[in-house]
Amino acid sequence: MSETIRRLANGSSFIALQDKINFLKETYPTNSCDSNLGRLCELTEITSKIQSQLFTAMSLTASEGGTYGGVDTLKSRLLPWLGAGFMTSGAGVTSDTSLALIQESVEKDRKISDLKSQHNEEMLKLETELSTTQGELDATRDELNSSQAELEKTKVESGGTMLASEEEIILLRSDLRLARDEVARYKAQLDLVGDYERQIDRLRDEISLLRSEKDILESRLIDRPLPLPPSSPTHAELTNSIRHSRLVARFNDLYAVNRLDMQDRLRRFVDDDEMIKRIIFIAVCESFHVAKMAYRSFRLRARKLLSPIHSGPGSLEEAVTDYIVRNLDLYDVDRSVEDVIRAMNVNPKISFPPECEFILLSPFIREVCKVAYSMQALDPTLDIPLATDGELMSESKYRRSYDSEFTAPLVAFHVWPALMEDHSVLIKGECVTRRGALSSPRRSRSPSPLRSSSRLSRSSLSPRRSRSPSPRSRRY
Repeated sequence: MSETIRRLANGSSFIALQDKINFLKETYPTNSCDSNLGRLCELTEITSKIQSQLFTAMSLTASEGGTYGGVDTLKSRLLPWLGAGFMTSGAGVTSDTSLALIQESVEKDRKISDLKSQHNEEMLKLETELSTTQGELDATRDELNSSQAELEKTKVESGGTMLASEEEIILLRSDLRLARDEVARYKAQLDLVGDYERQIDRLRDEISLLRSEKDILESRLIDRPLPLPPSSPTHAELTNSIRHSRLVARFNDLYAVNRLDMQDRLRRFVDDDEMIKRIIFIAVCESFHVAKMAYRSFRLRARKLLSPIHSGPGSLEEAVTDYIVRNLDLYDVDRSVEDVIRAMNVNPKISFPPECEFILLSPFIREVCKVAYSMQALDPTLDIPLATDGELMSESKYRRSYDSEFTAPLVAFHVWPALMEDHSVLIKGECVTRRGALSSPRRSRSPSPLRSSSRLSRSSLSPRRSRSPSPRSRRY
């Protein structure tokens, strides 16, 4: 008997039963019906095992009291309880089996308790780490806000500095514009002074010429023969060879240097390389034509001026040529540039982008006009031949360009004119020959009414009065 009671005491069966009942109470709302019934069946099994051990202890205790030991107690307490319908379920459960099951249940409960406590400790640790991380995040957020405030402050200060710098830049630009205007005004005044000086020199020469003519006329009036100096070469005749060499070299420079520079400049606005070469060639031809017309006009004026007062051993034509050579700076090259640009604007073979004008070629046209004008004062004169697209290639006048078809007999377009002296070629020009060139050539500068008036150069719209257009049957 004492062994059975000791097992009950050491097994803590009632404590385990109470713990399971408490656990069922806590988890009952969340468990399913089958899970709750399984728990209750487990509790019933444990209870039956404990009852079996208690009945064993009661049997042993009653046997110790003799045959009728404990009969009264059993009758008064056990039999009424059994009569209420209680049935034991521990018939097939031995004491050893029930004790092992109870111990196993206790071990499981202990492990669950340990796991629960370990889980609670880990949760506490995680909550501590979370609170620490939250604190660090708040500190980082505060630092970020302070950095943003400092950045905004720096941006505002920088904006103020930039505004001040922009105001200074605007003031400096206005000062620079004023300085440039002042320089342009001074330059215009200086050019005006130079024009005045040239006019003064020209007037002095004319006055000296008139005085000499006056002396000759006075001597004739009083019938006094004046000793005539022997005929001597004029200034034009003395300098003819020098001017000839310089103008030929300058013509070569126009081809080798100025033409290439102008091609590079035009490539910024025109993509077609053939069109660029056509534009430059027509500009040269027009410049020679306009310069020759200007030379003829100036020669007529000079002849009209000198004819009433001319006398001497030389002819009037020699005196006129000498006067022109001495006064080459009187050539109105600006008007010639305007006439060239006006003629190019109505030429149907060339075109320019709408955002640009032929006035872009003014520096190049100016130099060509100066050379062409000076060539007319030579004896014999230098000139360029008539050139038409589709003409037969002349090996004596032109050389083919690198991109030509060297077996083609016709000229597709010209790159540079030849230089002629007394119908003989002095310097060869350059052209492009290709098969399929036009067999019915057109003149390279026939005016066309199809050109829009908006394409006219600004120079043609200037208030300065220009000369009337020359006849169409002009040569290059």
